[in-house]
Amino acid sequence: MNIIVVDDEPLALRGTARLVREAGGADEVQEFSLPRTALAFAREHRVDAAFLDIEMPGMSGLELAKALKDENPDTRIVFVTSYEQYAVDAFAVRATGYLLKPARLEDVRRELTFIYDERRERVRQPGIVRVRTFGGFEAEVDGVPLSFKRSKSKELFALLVDRRGCGVTTREACAVLWEDASYNASKRSYFQNVVADLRAALTAAGAEAVLVRSRNSLAIDPALVDSDSYRFLEGDPVAVNSYRGDYLPAYSWAEYSTGPFSRMD
Repeated sequence: MNIIVVDDEPLALRGTARLVREAGGADEVQEFSLPRTALAFAREHRVDAAFLDIEMPGMSGLELAKALKDENPDTRIVFVTSYEQYAVDAFAVRATGYLLKPARLEDVRRELTFIYDERRERVRQPGIVRVRTFGGFEAEVDGVPLSFKRSKSKELFALLVDRRGCGVTTREACAVLWEDASYNASKRSYFQNVVADLRAALTAAGAEAVLVRSRNSLAIDPALVDSDSYRFLEGDPVAVNSYRGDYLPAYSWAEYSTGPFSRMD
């Protein structure tokens, strides 16, 4: 993991960098006394985590944090400052941690442990479907994307993920997928083909248990779905940091589900 430390006070800079190195786990630790130099570095190199002072000349740590996030939303930010009053502002830019000077080794190690745990891949369980809903919609099992023969089958799966385990009737699903189109026998028949394709895609991936079907209702088992949107609603910092107001952007019906994300954004 590549880490930068930024502080305009030389003693504080060296001290924080020393603690980061002693805490262990970092591949590289780069030190910068000028925020703009650190930002220029981040534009050319991947930065996984940044330990930042807040009050610095030319560019504050808060401004630098925002710029780093703009470059790479996955960069984890830990503020190391002498001032308590910036805590609210710090978490507004989605900081992972906030340490008061003088930082202690155990504090730095705790923050790094949290970051390492975030980065560690979730334990892969057979049949778990991993879903991305921010910035598009993609689903995979064990790193292999689900293969849908019909675009409506993919959209139906997105709708079921959006419902988070709540059932959808045939009529409701048709109304969403085809909006104002009439609901008739032909539409019901085609919908059954869409469902069959969805089931086939999940079965081929060994994830058929995800789909839960009753007499006239379809749902998913959310316990078998690892979705960025689900983790966002659970307060997962990684998922929160990845949200850019782009929940299922390809589907117009999804705009009615963005409320919980907007309130936490």
